[in-house]
Amino acid sequence: MPVLDKTDEKKVDQYKEFVRNSTHRSLTQDYNWKNVKDDWGNEQVYIERDGEIVAALSLLIQKTPGGYSLLYAPRGPVCDFYDLSLVTELVNEAKEVAKKHKAFVLKMDPEVLYTDELDQKYRRAGFVVRNSDDDQDDLIQPMMNMVVDLENKDEESLMLGFKRKTRNNIRRALKKGVKTTYSREDDYLEKFYEIYKTMAERNGIATRPFDYFIKLRDSFEGLRIYLTEHEGDYLSGAITINYEGKMYYIYAGSTNEKRNLSPNHVMNYEMMKWGIEENAIQYDLGGIFSLNKEEDGLFEFKRGFFKEEEEGVRRYIGEVDYVYKPFIYKLFVKFLPMIKQLRRKLKRN
Repeated sequence: MPVLDKTDEKKVDQYKEFVRNSTHRSLTQDYNWKNVKDDWGNEQVYIERDGEIVAALSLLIQKTPGGYSLLYAPRGPVCDFYDLSLVTELVNEAKEVAKKHKAFVLKMDPEVLYTDELDQKYRRAGFVVRNSDDDQDDLIQPMMNMVVDLENKDEESLMLGFKRKTRNNIRRALKKGVKTTYSREDDYLEKFYEIYKTMAERNGIATRPFDYFIKLRDSFEGLRIYLTEHEGDYLSGAITINYEGKMYYIYAGSTNEKRNLSPNHVMNYEMMKWGIEENAIQYDLGGIFSLNKEEDGLFEFKRGFFKEEEEGVRRYIGEVDYVYKPFIYKLFVKFLPMIKQLRRKLKRN
């Protein structure tokens, strides 16, 4: 049975274990991600060989106008994406889900580095690949992330890998008494959310509801809520998740107090140190949209954790779409950017 039967506890446990232990694992392909995104439908598809799962695809299902739906595998699939035959087999198994939900497309955006070879391989196989020729704002996830390699690092080598200005900012903040603590308790989550909303209001961006963060915390044991404070003033907060050795810097914010003390630099340093303690292989600082600091303030902040200018930048393959209904798909690709622009304008007004 290629579609996971959620009533079969043994098979569900096998599916969970496969995804979490795979070298191709990603946080948003975890079985529990469906609990976080419970406003979407979900299905899980897998390939089995001799009773062992060898590939998996966790799908979120979003209804769209006209009675159709979009299938989205965030950072999926969980298998070697260079193995086109295996990925194609997974996609074929997902056709049962597509038919059931009247899907017009299946979208995948794996954490796999872009190469011309991979890009052309999928285009020739009939997939629609969206990356360098598309407006980055039209994609669901950023095409580029910045990732710190934690393997074989200690605190000293970690610090020496940062730009001098970032090292100085961290040392100055620590000398002035900036403290970082962490917890999973409600009081920390409430304080984080208060800080997160302050940041969003300052930058004019939308926020997620508080309940979203409760679901996120309750779905992942490897989640910590970090706060920085100085002489009784809270300065910044963040949520990070250790997902089986992959660390994800998920959400963060800072207050309007003492921003000259660089609390986010200190906080990220402490979270990376946690990663080293846990023998994590990497610390994912999240997405960026441009390598131009004038165009993307996130890049300006994140590049401080790397000595070389573009060190740590991982450019992914982008979105790889399997289209079931070409006409509906074309309408979606054409009008989605217009809808996003309209929403942004409304939020600013």
